[in-house]
This record gives sequence, C-alpha cells and structure tokens, in this order.
Amino acid sequence: MKHLAKPHTLAYAISLTAIMASNAAYAADALKIEEVIVTSQFRDTSLLNLASSVSVFDASNIAARGASNIEQLLNMAPNVNFSAGASRGRFFQIRGIGERSQFIDPISPSVGLIIDGVDFSGLGLAASTLDIDQVEVLRGPQGTEYGANGLAGLITMRSSAPSASPLLRVSVEAAQYNSYKLGLVASGPLNEKLSYRVATQNQQSDGYIKNRFLDRDDVNNIDESILRGKIRYQAADDLLLDFSLVYLNADNGYDAFSLNNTRTTLSDQPGHDSQESVAGSIVTNWSASQRFSLESVLSIADSSTEYGYDEDWAHVGYHPYEFSSADNYQRDKDNISADFRFISTAQSSLFNDSTSWVAGAFLRNETEELSRNKTKDLMPNGNFTSQFDTENYALYGQLRSKLSPSVDLVSGLRVEQRNADYSDSLAVESNNDENLWGGNITLEYQYSNDTLIYGTLSRGYKAGGVNGRIISASTTNSEITPDMYEFDTEHMLNYELGLKGSWLDNRLQAQVAAFYQDRSDVQAKQSIFDPNNYSFDDYLSNAAKGKTTGLELEMNYLASDTIRLFAAAGWLSAEFRDFTSVTHVDAKDDNTGAALPPVDMDGREVAHAPHYQFFIGSEVALMANLVLRVEVEGKDEFYFSNSHNEKSASYELVNARLTYQGSNWDVSLWGRNLANDDVQTRGFYFSNAFGNDPAKNYVPETYYQLGEPRVAGISANYSF
Repeated sequence: MKHLAKPHTLAYAISLTAIMASNAAYAADALKIEEVIVTSQFRDTSLLNLASSVSVFDASNIAARGASNIEQLLNMAPNVNFSAGASRGRFFQIRGIGERSQFIDPISPSVGLIIDGVDFSGLGLAASTLDIDQVEVLRGPQGTEYGANGLAGLITMRSSAPSASPLLRVSVEAAQYNSYKLGLVASGPLNEKLSYRVATQNQQSDGYIKNRFLDRDDVNNIDESILRGKIRYQAADDLLLDFSLVYLNADNGYDAFSLNNTRTTLSDQPGHDSQESVAGSIVTNWSASQRFSLESVLSIADSSTEYGYDEDWAHVGYHPYEFSSADNYQRDKDNISADFRFISTAQSSLFNDSTSWVAGAFLRNETEELSRNKTKDLMPNGNFTSQFDTENYALYGQLRSKLSPSVDLVSGLRVEQRNADYSDSLAVESNNDENLWGGNITLEYQYSNDTLIYGTLSRGYKAGGVNGRIISASTTNSEITPDMYEFDTEHMLNYELGLKGSWLDNRLQAQVAAFYQDRSDVQAKQSIFDPNNYSFDDYLSNAAKGKTTGLELEMNYLASDTIRLFAAAGWLSAEFRDFTSVTHVDAKDDNTGAALPPVDMDGREVAHAPHYQFFIGSEVALMANLVLRVEVEGKDEFYFSNSHNEKSASYELVNARLTYQGSNWDVSLWGRNLANDDVQTRGFYFSNAFGNDPAKNYVPETYYQLGEPRVAGISANYSF
C-alpha cells in the first residue's frame, strides 16, 4: 500500500491557484461574501453573532462542491468525520464522538441528523442535497435545543422554500464510472396565499469497484431516487404554515472490501445498502399575540433499510474448507415527534425588560424493528429479530439577559424523560427508564460592532441501554461476563471560548473556537471473538472518562473583487481515561495460545478522531462569468476502531471546478481527487484468531475500504 499523503500536492494546488489569480484581472463579475443566517437555534441569528462553533453551507457551497450527499460536504467542516462502512457515510463523528456502524443492537446516535424538521439520525442515506438551501453543522452538546441525539453535535438540513415567482430548473450531470444525475425543480405561486415547490432527482453510478469473480463492475453501485415537495400557506398575516414531504428510494450496492486491499473484489454474494423513506413535517409560525410568538414542528417518518455483505469477501472454492458467509440486516424505523416553543416579544421581557425568554415542550415516539439473517457454514442458523421502542418527553427553556450594553448572559435548561423497551427472539427483555438533563450557560461580549467574544459551558447526555445480542452469546462465549450486558448513560461537560468577527470592510470573516470536553462513562464500542462459532459480537461498554481538547478555525477572505480565499482547520486530541478493554477483539497469544490480559487503553486516542483536518481553497473569476475553484482537503491518520489499534493513513486531496455562468444557465467541468490518491475510509484487523485469506495462510492483517479515486465529470443547469 503506497503512502497516501503526497507532500507536493498542497504546494501544487497553491501554485496553480496563484497562477490563475494572476490572470484574473479581466474578470467582469465580482465575487462577494454574503451574510449567513443560522436557523437551527431558537431565534434566527447571524453566524458571526452566534456564540457557538457552527459551519454553514448554503446552496452555492453545495453547487460549488458538486455534492449530492452530506458526506461530500463534511470534510469542509473542522473536526467532523464520517464512517463509510457502507455505500455512503451513514454515521457522523463530531470532535471524535459518534457511532461508526450499526449491526445488531439499537443505538442512540451521538450526532443527530434533522432534515426539514424530520429526525433521520442514523439514516445517512436520507441526507441527499437535492434542492437543499442550507446545511448547518453544530459542534458541541446541543443539550438545550435538541437533547437526545445531540451529545456531540447536530447536523440540520433545510430544503429551499417555494419561490415568489415561477421557476423551472433542469439539472444534468455525467461522470466517469457510468455515472449520471438528472434533476428537476419546479416552484411558484398558486394564488396569493399558496405557493409550492417540487424537486426530484435520480442518480446512477456503477461505482469504482470491480468484482473479478463475477466479472462485474457495478457491485458497489449507486441507484438513488428522491422526491421533495413543499407547500407554503400564508393563512393570515400572522400565521404561516410550511408542509414538507420527502420520498427516498436508495438501492445501492455494497461490495467494498478486497483481500488484496485494492478496488478489486472476489465475493460471490455482493452486499447491498438500501433505504426507502417516506417522511413529512408541518412547521407553523404564529405571531398574533403581542406577548409571544408560537413555533411548532410536527413530523413523521417511516424508513425501511436493508444492509448486507459477503462476510468472507470471497467465493466458494477460494477457501479450502468451502467456507462461505453472508450477513443481512433489515430494519423498519418509524418515528413521530412534536415540538412546541413559545418565544417572547419585547412586550413580555422579564426583569425590567432586560431578559427575553423561550419555553418549549417536546415529545417523540420511535419504534425500531430488526430482522437479521446470517448464513454461515461453520455456525447454526443466524436468524434473529428484535424490537426497540423509545419515548422521549422534554421541557426546555432559555433566558437571554442583557447585563450591560455589550454583555449578554444566555442560560438554558432541558429536562427529559426517556422510556426504552427492548425485546428479541432470544428471550432478552429490558426496560430502561431514566431522567436526563442538559443545558448551557454562555457569556457573550460584543467587543465592537464587528467582533464577538464568547465563553460557554454546556452539558450533554446520551442514554444508556442493553447489549441484547451479547447476553445470548454468553451461552457459548465464556469471556462474556454479566457486567457486559448493560451500559450506562454518558454525560459530557463542554467548555468553549470563541471569537467571531468581520473586518477589512467585511472582506474578511472569521471564527475561531477553543474547547475542552470532559466525558464521564464514555460509551465505547467493543468487539469480542467467539471461537466456538468463529463470529464477532459487538457490544457497548463504558470507559470511566474521556478528555478532548481542540481548536477550530474558519475563514472567508475576499482578497479582491475577483479572488476569494477560504479555509477551515481543526486540531483535536481525544483520549480515553481509565479504560480497560476486556477482550480487544481476541484474547489469545499467537505463540502459547494462552489468554491475554485485558488491554489498558488509558490515554489512547478514540476512534475516528484525527489530530488535524484542513480544507483550503480559492475561487478566481478568470473572465466574464467564468470562475475557477480549487480546493485542497486533508486529514491526519486516525484509529478505525476502539477494538484494535489499526489506523488509516493521512492524506491530501485536490479538487477543481471550472464554471461558466450564463444568463439562465451554467455549465461546470470538475474533477475530484485529481492526484488519484488512495484514501482508507474504514478498516478491519483480523488478529490472533484467524486471518481472512488462505492465499496468505490466514495471516493476521488489516483490510481497508478505499474511498473514491479520481473522478471527472460535467454538470449543467438550465432555468426556464
């Protein structure tokens, strides 16, 4: 495996940008920096006036990036990572915290995903960027606003609103690997009070994996269709209703692991990664009262997913024992939620008109049903079913008090009750009811009209639960002990200092944040090998503590009317404290066969927490309506898992996009990963128990899933 980071890559990209910039004097259309409004908080707030570390990507950022899914945006956000153990990144990590996969047991995500008010946490395939107006990545606990599923942070996506005038836009894209995308957006008024917006898209790609045994090049394909609809009803001057509906049908392939760590596989049962979702929401804004306004979000979602893979990554006849194994997980996940919040007006301010307030109530009901079918020559029938029902009820509030003309104190509190019931086909039952709370205290200092300094202390939480599968596995695996059956609630205190501002006549906008996170009862995923049936059983355990320190920087600089520079960077140190891994995948010594002692992981970095990430780039207006965008993104090495010590390699990628903008059309030539580097997105280590390749005498080794190679294409949009 070649080393992934090429030292000349960054210098090459910077040189290319400088050359293009020197030829930009003839550009007619000036670039500009727009004000960014964050909408995922209680009140819409300018990004530079919000005392929180937030990355915002609007429709222009999405188009410039050529992103069709959220995973193609996240490398632009500092200290944000994602797990690609499927056709796309389905799980996200913020500041080193977040799940990386889901197999048997239900999970409570550490990073939530909200799309038009609908909770899609743990369902990353739903994060299509079709007609998305804005994506917001909130880092740090969201204990007051969102509570559960917001321990590490939150990702919100908002689709475009119906337009005031008629609009019809057609989008097409073609790229390597037999890839294409066709989209349509129609919008406009129906009458004085009613307007609509409809968007649909189909995306197809054979993918970049070649299956040599089946002689197919489409085993890791993308096949996704999505339909969005939105109705806006201005019922009265003081009553606005937005009705949103989305239908997603993703039927993707998953055949990504190679015994040779290449993009060529030998499996005879290629996997799949599919999701069908129907979801909708009603967002209401009512402002008839002089004392308060009322905002409510009602949402419902029904999602069916299926995830399967060829577990031995080969075909019958390749293994001398005719060994064959495949695993398949079907899940139905339904949720319904309601959120009501009252927001004060100037007439209802408290404490001599010095304090505004927000008060709200939230409820959610979610059901998750699993049907697992595992076929394996060396073990009994692997059929398994489970059901997991949760109910969440919460009350929350926030006060904003003006201590002086330039100093505000913001305090928030959320109290939540969670009832969770679990049962499965192996007669495991668990009822876990608990009371949770989170909140924040923030001090804001408006140093000048253009500069905000803030300090915040916030508390987040993540509910505990049961390891259902590990309980049943204890009948065959003597290394499983009763203390592995359950895991405790995790809590985190987040200390953050930040500076935000706009300078040089608003040509430079920047934000920087420094943080320290103190985690208790850290939920850490482990894996234990059962030699009786040659299987691995995942379970969650608790490390006593976790410590995280980091920095985040984002910058947008309009160097001239024709040159814009932008950058984002994160530094992170996230470690376990007082944590002993009971099994560390396998507990046998290679030479003696004796049991190995527990592994001390005190001070080890958590998984998917690279020390550094960066994203830099420029947009240069070369001539009238012609803009070149060059990007460089990079990431340090990181541990793949908390169950072994294998790491990815660091990397740097160069992307470029050349766009010509006409009066009602545009066309772009683009390329990603121009240097054609190999990027390791996920890895497994088969250790002392066995390897996976008889051609290498089953030697223990690491296997990697590789990310996208160099891809070039053309995109176009035409508006009628």
